[in-house]
Amino acid sequence: MALTELQGTTTTIKEQKLRDIAFKEALAVWVRIGFLSFGGPAGQIALMHRIIVEEKKWLDESRFLHALNYCMLLPGPEAQQLATYTGWLLHGVRGGLVAGVLFILPGALAIFALSWLYVALGDLAIVEGVFFGLKAAVLAIVVQALIRIGRRALKGRLRHALALGGFIALFVFGLPFPLVVLGAGVIGYAAAKWTGIPNSAPIESDINSDAVVRPGTRRAALVCLLLWLITVGGLLACLGYDNVFSQLAVFFSKMATVTFGGAYAVLAYVAQQGVENFQWLQPGEMLEGLALAETTPGPLILVTQFIGFLAAYREAAVQASFLHASLGALLTLWVTFLPCFLWIFAGAPYVEKLRANHSLSAALAAVTAVVVGVIANLALWFAVNSLFSEQYRLAGWGVDMRLPVPGSVDMPMLILSAIAFILVFRLRLGIMPLLSIAATLGALWVLWAG
Repeated sequence: MALTELQGTTTTIKEQKLRDIAFKEALAVWVRIGFLSFGGPAGQIALMHRIIVEEKKWLDESRFLHALNYCMLLPGPEAQQLATYTGWLLHGVRGGLVAGVLFILPGALAIFALSWLYVALGDLAIVEGVFFGLKAAVLAIVVQALIRIGRRALKGRLRHALALGGFIALFVFGLPFPLVVLGAGVIGYAAAKWTGIPNSAPIESDINSDAVVRPGTRRAALVCLLLWLITVGGLLACLGYDNVFSQLAVFFSKMATVTFGGAYAVLAYVAQQGVENFQWLQPGEMLEGLALAETTPGPLILVTQFIGFLAAYREAAVQASFLHASLGALLTLWVTFLPCFLWIFAGAPYVEKLRANHSLSAALAAVTAVVVGVIANLALWFAVNSLFSEQYRLAGWGVDMRLPVPGSVDMPMLILSAIAFILVFRLRLGIMPLLSIAATLGALWVLWAG
């Protein structure tokens, strides 16, 4: 049998598997992922890879990485968009909506409840203790996933070079994330054109497969766009720009279109505007909100919900402040994440078609290699910020690095992380037992130290 016939047969089996996945089974998995999506984009991508690719085997490596490549090129939280894309692949528009919403919902509810407690009590020590332990577990999960993805994705010298180059460009030189990703794509495309052989061959084994067709996808994209425009335009028309709800809608809509590279790339800008320009919150409150977002499930950009809550709370009359705060939080969520669904539904069908184009698929495969470097950079960022309370900036001659202050090591976190690494790499403990043990140890530490 010819090679193309073998590829076609393999593809038919894989496409049939996509169609055979029960929606109820996928729903349960998305609920599980939503509640376990700790650790920022690196941890969340690792979690989805472990469950979707390794455990459930719903997608093969090439499909997962192909989707991840596209999501890495989009503004907004890449992990949430990856969940939406995967849900769309499995069950069309309803699958994308369910996967994307459930990825956000647990974290949003947690931030919503903690925002209320923050305003009412100002003391979240016990809750933070539980999340303190979870951070140690997530650090071990991220490192494990980085090793697994790296082994599968880095085939050949070019990919190793791209991964290393991407890591150095981001961590050492602080280059813009979009520039690094686009540069990798150009290199992959040029290499495929020059050699005539897709550098993606080792993992893009089903490159000639037919693209998935999901009816109603373009209509869903149009509905998302109209809802977004109606929300912002309606608030401006009815309330005027000086109203806090209009300001939240406009500001976070702008943010949703420029947050390339994920939340880390834009939080400094959001903090500056929220604190200095709009004066929605104080500098210390921004850090506390970020800590809540880092230690709860869901995208780190959920910190914007905390900002919207406080902004609306302080603009309202005393008797209605909590109602206004809740509406401010919901509005911020709406305008922040609605564009994420728009990008997926508008682009996913076309990205699927690219899988049949060798040169463009090679470009995306090169992005895969760089993404390994990106995840390594995010993992190191997460580790440094978890294990050290202070960092210093090393800048000059093109270098722009943030390094830990050795004397600021957080010993309790270091001990918990060491335990988590032993549980993962030596005892090979599953996710749920690992998280349970880590959360318990974190809570016990806070109770004992407090």
